[in-house]
Amino acid sequence: METDHLCIGGGPAGVFAALTAAGSGKRCIILEQNEQIGRKLRITGKGRCNLTNECDRETLLANVAGNSKFLYGAFSRYTPQDVMAYFEELGVPLKTERGNRVFPVSNRAEDIVQALQHALHRAGIPVVRGKAAQLLFDGSGACIGAKTAAGMEIHAKTTLLATGGMSYPKTGSTGIGYRLAESAGHTIVPPMPSLIPLVTEENWCRDAMGLSLRNVTLRLYRGDRCVFEELGEMLFTHFGISGPLVLSASAMMRKGTPQDYRMEIDLKPGLTPEKLDRRIQRDLSEAPNRDVGNLLHALLPAKLILPVLKQCRIAPDTKANSLTRVQRQTLGSFIKALPLHIRAFRPIDEAIITRGGVSVREINAKTMESKRCPHLYFAGEILDVDAYTGGFNLQIAFSTAYCAGASMALVE
Repeated sequence: METDHLCIGGGPAGVFAALTAAGSGKRCIILEQNEQIGRKLRITGKGRCNLTNECDRETLLANVAGNSKFLYGAFSRYTPQDVMAYFEELGVPLKTERGNRVFPVSNRAEDIVQALQHALHRAGIPVVRGKAAQLLFDGSGACIGAKTAAGMEIHAKTTLLATGGMSYPKTGSTGIGYRLAESAGHTIVPPMPSLIPLVTEENWCRDAMGLSLRNVTLRLYRGDRCVFEELGEMLFTHFGISGPLVLSASAMMRKGTPQDYRMEIDLKPGLTPEKLDRRIQRDLSEAPNRDVGNLLHALLPAKLILPVLKQCRIAPDTKANSLTRVQRQTLGSFIKALPLHIRAFRPIDEAIITRGGVSVREINAKTMESKRCPHLYFAGEILDVDAYTGGFNLQIAFSTAYCAGASMALVE
């Protein structure tokens, strides 16, 4: 089988690169191991698909946790506004929510996938089902296509690897692209989970399972240095913590081991320590004969009262009028900085994305072409780039795919 351009991977990066390359009238084929394209795309944003983030280039770069400089040109060439205009032209109405996060008005990721499927059909781009087993090279070492596990050879002038990382392996992200890249002489930065829930040392998190905190501030420390601080939402689970704040914080845990990090939750970020102390004094004075454990229901979620009191070494049946000033101030300090200690990441197959991958030092940042192997290109999560939650990782996929597809189209 022969074509002008072969895109290995039917996720957003592979599909978008194929559509971009085919815009110049070239023949394209997508090789996809799943029955349908966009399997992982269907579950992004809890099935709503956070398509991109409606922001400027500087904000995009500030939200890339790894190798942001590599993406400067790609973000300049294809912006969030370009992504939004493209999908609205495909007939998908979009909306911008809190934090400039962009979603389909329908709140259905399936609408994005169907729009891409229709675009492929109109462009005449076939999706061939098969698993890439090896890349093909000519005598000079240039990539000339791929061979599937079933033995079918697809010869192409250019070949794109957009096979994703290792997160959500049930969707097809098995890490096969890393092995293919290595066969072309590329260095693979060891894949690690990013945007991943965290296992904590504290057993009380299990007792708080299901509790969702909103409008709290989460701080992440490595030693005495704060490496992350943000206001938002988080969730307690049977193993520890998850939710948007935790996932974003995990992307900053890039050095050492998870045990090198600790966290603090500010349960009342809207109150200064002084205002919080006055609030606690008022609550205690209004019911001096009640147990402290009962009085805190107005201040804290029920599932956090006992853990906070245990940290303060205050018995829950302590009467309000017997609480000392030191105990009261200790209570306030723990409400402003409830400590958590990290034991481990959850398994990589639970990560939203993978950090690590093909070293960007070996990729042309303008064209996404390999510096090691002519006519081989890369796009999306397979690259050693990753960002925080909020639509930034999909923007990376679209921007790198556009650069790759536009460059592939120029190859005769």
